Amino acid sequence: MDVLVNTDAASMSPIGLFMQADWVVKFVMLGLLAASIWTWAIILTFLGRLRRVRRDTEAFVEEFERTEDIDAFHKKHVTGKSAVAQVFAAGVREWRRSTASTTIDRDGTRERLATSMGSAVAEEVDKLSDRLNVLATIGSVAPFVGLFGTVWGIMRSFTGIAQAQNTSLAVVAPGIAEALFATAIGLFAAIPAVIAYNRYSHRINQVEARLNRFADAFHATLSRQLEGVD
Repeated sequence: MDVLVNTDAASMSPIGLFMQADWVVKFVMLGLLAASIWTWAIILTFLGRLRRVRRDTEAFVEEFERTEDIDAFHKKHVTGKSAVAQVFAAGVREWRRSTASTTIDRDGTRERLATSMGSAVAEEVDKLSDRLNVLATIGSVAPFVGLFGTVWGIMRSFTGIAQAQNTSLAVVAPGIAEALFATAIGLFAAIPAVIAYNRYSHRINQVEARLNRFADAFHATLSRQLEGVD
């Protein structure tokens, strides 16, 4: 009896559950583990990216608020690759195009400035949100994939009962354990993905709002300069 208990305990380990599963459940487990690894890779990548974007944005805005010469400021940051630098560059480009002619349409210039910087904000947010949809997909699909493994494991358990004509726990337990383990892996992949998706969506919304506030402030600065242009 002791030998049987020790054998069952060994077979209930994660590695043992994986090794004794059939190829369908193994495929489900491997797929969910790959999804979990991908999820954590995206989470760590986003963490560093969002921190860098927020740091660069705040530093850029603080320097912009202290500057008195927009042309000199633009020359200094003309090669900037940050999101806020791209919004700034879009505004400067549109300003130069709109004020290059001898006759300036002030209202049209203001509208084009707003449109140009708004499009730049949207483009930078799209870049920042890249692969965020992967987290949403994993978070919504992984539990159902794990559930498929659960159903398959239970089916195998009933097949084992029918073949052995024995309803003892020793016959039923392996298949049930495989089923629950597949579900656990599915949740292990899904829960971090859902949490990260919600958290990062909120942070990206904050970044978007900050970029829009900068665009509005820059638009106001250019609008004031536009009043002095003949």
